[in-house]
Amino acid sequence: MKIVIFGLSITSSWGNGHATTYRALARALRARRHQVIFFERNAEWYRSNRDLPEPSFCKVHIYEQWDEVLPKARKEVCDSDVAMVGSYCPDGIAAIEEILTSKAGVKAYYDIDTPITVAQLRSGGAEYLKPHQIPGFDIYFSFTGGPMLRELETSFGAKVAVPLYCSFDPAKYRFAPVRPEYACDFSYMGTYAPDRQAKIEKLFCTPARQLPAKRFLLAGPQYPEDLRWPQNVKHIIHLEPRFHASFYSSSRMTLNVTRREMVLAGYCPSVRLFEAAACGSAIVSDSWPGLETFLMPGKEILVPGSWQDVVHYLSEMEEAEIRRVGRNAQQRVLAEHTAEHRAEEFERYLEHKPTKTAASASAEVEKLTTASS
Repeated sequence: MKIVIFGLSITSSWGNGHATTYRALARALRARRHQVIFFERNAEWYRSNRDLPEPSFCKVHIYEQWDEVLPKARKEVCDSDVAMVGSYCPDGIAAIEEILTSKAGVKAYYDIDTPITVAQLRSGGAEYLKPHQIPGFDIYFSFTGGPMLRELETSFGAKVAVPLYCSFDPAKYRFAPVRPEYACDFSYMGTYAPDRQAKIEKLFCTPARQLPAKRFLLAGPQYPEDLRWPQNVKHIIHLEPRFHASFYSSSRMTLNVTRREMVLAGYCPSVRLFEAAACGSAIVSDSWPGLETFLMPGKEILVPGSWQDVVHYLSEMEEAEIRRVGRNAQQRVLAEHTAEHRAEEFERYLEHKPTKTAASASAEVEKLTTASS
């Protein structure tokens, strides 16, 4: 198949989780002999932080203005088997109008930010997607599963909404030798978000203050300069994906914190969750509906009720038990959440492109989802 994607970024992972998601999926699709073409606007903050400027597994068109790239986009889309627009695409609304009026075989949307998108749709629409555009898609792929899929169908007219969760490339995310610069007792990787910061303070900074002899490591950009970290917290502003496996493998435990909209929606695992698990790191996570469908609390992931629980994990938990939790998580994600699994799901959903009502299509999708699990 020829697959054309309009997305936020695939060349730069700076401050976003989209790039690693697109890379994993595109690489897996290419391995399955599909052709992937990606359109990305030349945004300043990505232009100066490109960690994969020329992917070997897909053709990337970097453009300055939509009007300039439009003839090329139309040419690529007109004979495509799949034309897909992703959330937060800077020219998403214009790109959607182009594919909806094109001869593309399948017209799809990939929402990597579903809870945020839906919240904005309830208020009239997002900068990258309008409610009236949704019924035009043959299929609506979503990072979020659960009840929100039905809302997309019943409230916004999606023909069918299906989960296409984030994934990881097992060739990139796996056990790696410990690197001294990343060796720590507890780590966290994530871009600053105001609605996450209270949990980071509670589950990361407070334990750091309680355990001054332990080493804590935080990696992520855009944190306010006036934030004051505990003395035993080292902050790395940005860590390129090629160092992620070493980062996680060098951590005794790592923290996963979920944004507020994702917690409220449930069934919304982050890409960092799967990547950390793939490296065998024992994960400490906040709780949200549906977590147990991805990793089982107590067996494959640790879910504290308070910062005191985190202190207990770090100071009293046996090393063998920590390693066991990490190994269990690794086995689970390797069995269910690799990029190869997502590419297979992508193909399977497209093969059963719905032409029914939302209710009957949903029933068919549930059968497909069950068959794939």
